[in-house]
Amino acid sequence: MIKKIFISFFLFLLAPNILFAKSKFYKDGVDLFNKKKFDEARFKFEQDIVYNPKNESSYLYLSKIFNKRENIILEEQNLNTVMLLNPKNEEAVYSLAKLKLSSSDYNKSKELNKKLKAICINFCNQSDELKIEIENLSKK
Repeated sequence: MIKKIFISFFLFLLAPNILFAKSKFYKDGVDLFNKKKFDEARFKFEQDIVYNPKNESSYLYLSKIFNKRENIILEEQNLNTVMLLNPKNEEAVYSLAKLKLSSSDYNKSKELNKKLKAICINFCNQSDELKIEIENLSKK
């Protein structure tokens, strides 16, 4: 009984700190990303993922950082993680379709664009533009 009380009290004291850390790391990461401090932002997003491994937004920002750093492998890994966590994340689907297009994987890009078109709310115009881009590049 005393053990349960002690554990409950201990968790009561730690819970606010853990919750604060989750939101603080992500918010700090976004602020640093907007200031183009990509290495520092990457660290904050990775810290956020330690506390909140299902935060698709942190993975999405990491993919953007790796895009800026031209690290295609890590960019794709993070986009795939976003899509695993939320298959309807339009920005991730669009970014992955663009990434596949840049590597001349026209079939995968078309497939992802079809998926984007089916779920789009905010990225419908980008999907239409991407369709034209895919068609033009695949004809060459």
